Amino acid sequence: MKTNNSVNGGVDREPGEIFFFREGSVVFWNVKNTTMKKVMRIVSKHEIGSYEVALVNWENEQMMYKYTDHATRLVKDEIMLSSANSPQATTLEKFTFSNAMALSVKLAIWEYSLDKFVGSIEWVPENLKAGRRLKMSMQEVMTRVGQLFELRHHINLSSDLLMTPDFYWDREGLEMIYNRMCNYLNIARRTKVMNEKLNHCSEMVELMRTHLNDRHSLRLEWMIILLIAIEVVFEIVHYVERFIEKQFPSETVTGHSPST
Repeated sequence: MKTNNSVNGGVDREPGEIFFFREGSVVFWNVKNTTMKKVMRIVSKHEIGSYEVALVNWENEQMMYKYTDHATRLVKDEIMLSSANSPQATTLEKFTFSNAMALSVKLAIWEYSLDKFVGSIEWVPENLKAGRRLKMSMQEVMTRVGQLFELRHHINLSSDLLMTPDFYWDREGLEMIYNRMCNYLNIARRTKVMNEKLNHCSEMVELMRTHLNDRHSLRLEWMIILLIAIEVVFEIVHYVERFIEKQFPSETVTGHSPST
């Protein structure tokens, strides 16, 4: 997956910086568009489980930044970096802002995936309301279950959406910047909404699985009834045959050769 987050700076002479994150996101600071495209072409050669190009180009965050004499902070939609900091401290602050932006873009990708999943099962409640059968196989339902569990795993277990990364635990200043940036991007609220949607989708898929299980059980019951009926028919045929043999016993014909 490749995600292009551009943070454009007002200091042209400042060298550009690029941050790569394990989620597959890339954040550019003061990097020209031509350079970004070259980097993305290189990164695309190492993609695993890539997304649609149109989605990647659409889901991105862009912000302006500049230097100020005050402490580093976020003012509305603009990043203010302290000019009094050392280059190493400034790089760490840029990394912190970038971390939150990369997480926001990845969350946007998962939001799109969940919305696409919701769209694929919108017909289920309508069919149930109309009393129509669900035309899905058990394998298709289990595929839906797997998709939901994969999304839930990404959001709640393999990402930093629910808690602050360990990197900031002993860096209070950076942790404050990270939390403010996450609040600005509404990451906590978006994560909560996603989990609520996932819970609803899980209930829907469970309903589908229960419906298919009931239909399968009903089919098995009818098969058992049919087998019992066939066995009863055979028993009736055998009973009739025995009754006929008793009522109409067959006569034995014995032949004798004449004596000479």
